[in-house]
Amino acid sequence: MAILFISDLHLSPERPEVTRAFLRFLEDQTNSTEALFILGDLFEAWVGDDDNCPAGADVQQAFKQLTDKGVALFIQHGNRDFFLGKRFMQATGATLLADEHLVEYDDQTVLVMHGDTLCTDDVDYIRFRRKIRHPITKFCLQLLPLKYRQKLASNMRAKSKAANANKPSEIMDVNSVAVDRVMSKHQVKTLIHGHTHRPNRHQHKQGERIVLGDWHDKGWYVKWDTSDLQLKHFDIEVSG
Repeated sequence: MAILFISDLHLSPERPEVTRAFLRFLEDQTNSTEALFILGDLFEAWVGDDDNCPAGADVQQAFKQLTDKGVALFIQHGNRDFFLGKRFMQATGATLLADEHLVEYDDQTVLVMHGDTLCTDDVDYIRFRRKIRHPITKFCLQLLPLKYRQKLASNMRAKSKAANANKPSEIMDVNSVAVDRVMSKHQVKTLIHGHTHRPNRHQHKQGERIVLGDWHDKGWYVKWDTSDLQLKHFDIEVSG
């Protein structure tokens, strides 16, 4: 049995091949997986648990089948889907995790995060994140009609894409000092995160940082079993 970690699937109606690949991934891993951790940005956008997109319905059904079989499911918020809430968790049998969470397995402890809070050099994003994730802001936004929230999310993604195009790439990566600080805070030697879409394994003063890739032309995941932590991927077929 193993524990799996994934991040940044960005599921959306515009990319049905990724949703199909993910649903197959869930089916293939059912018999050999003890727990699945999703470290944020499961959806390209999730504006509330009343979101009625077809991809959301298919994923919720697949998650419920997964948890009914005894596979533990844990989800962290990303910067695209932080409106995932109690209704989604109850419908799927998933557990919502804090932004920083410790996973203990096989006498080891690993810290998991989405990773956006580590990008401290991107001052504009950190400031925006603080505002949009404030409980009062979230409460007010969820009072808006669904169609308005969907349009707002679309506009915000377009503005974010335009802004990121003008930023140096290193600004949008994690800050090494922030990495060492959070690993020291939790006294761990291994950190797993996503967000940056730069899959790799890095050595830091405090230990190893494993970065998950986004699901675009490949599906990325970390497999943790009694042998080791392995960063793995598979090709995503455009048709089928």
